[in-house]
Amino acid sequence: MATADESVFDDFLADRGHETESESTTWERDYNKKRCPECSGIHDLEAADCSVCGWTPT
Repeated sequence: MATADESVFDDFLADRGHETESESTTWERDYNKKRCPECSGIHDLEAADCSVCGWTPT
């Protein structure tokens, strides 16, 4: 959830044509594992794409 400062900044950018709701383009981290932002599948740190849903970082 965005804080008040983030919301004001997001509004500023959105008013000027910038996209503020970005999809995650990188892995999320859980301790010593990677977590897919699409399906929450857990993978080793060496993973290049999600073996559960096929998501790849952009």
